Amino acid sequence: MMQQRMTNPTKILPGVAQGFQALVKAIQQGGGVPQTVLDLVHMRASQINGCSFCLDYVARSLKKAGETDERLFAVAAWRDAPYFTDAERAALALTEVVTRLDPADPVPDAIWETASRHYDEKGLGAIVYMIAIANLANRVNITIRQVAG
Repeated sequence: MMQQRMTNPTKILPGVAQGFQALVKAIQQGGGVPQTVLDLVHMRASQINGCSFCLDYVARSLKKAGETDERLFAVAAWRDAPYFTDAERAALALTEVVTRLDPADPVPDAIWETASRHYDEKGLGAIVYMIAIANLANRVNITIRQVAG
């Protein structure tokens, strides 16, 4: 069993938790993107990064909000699964390229253009920030070995 290395820094550094929560709240309220999409984005980034804590947290949140097992189980294979809308697929594709950032072509125009057909600038901003927040949380939790559950 993995042992956590330290207390999560958001609990020991003054203002970090509040700043993090304020940023997430601004993303949720300002972008007009459904919470389900934001959570799917967080889940996909967490799968790519291997963050068990975030995967557990987001899956529980999605399940509590009424998400189906079929969709939760299929996020990693969203391209081939019939459970996702075109808008969700665009957000998931953007999540993958932003999380991986291939040096040759970090965010291909085709993926950006597809996403921009489904989301306006506020929505794209919310998705880009949610991808960044997910990656930040993943990196902190993986580094400190935050235990899931």
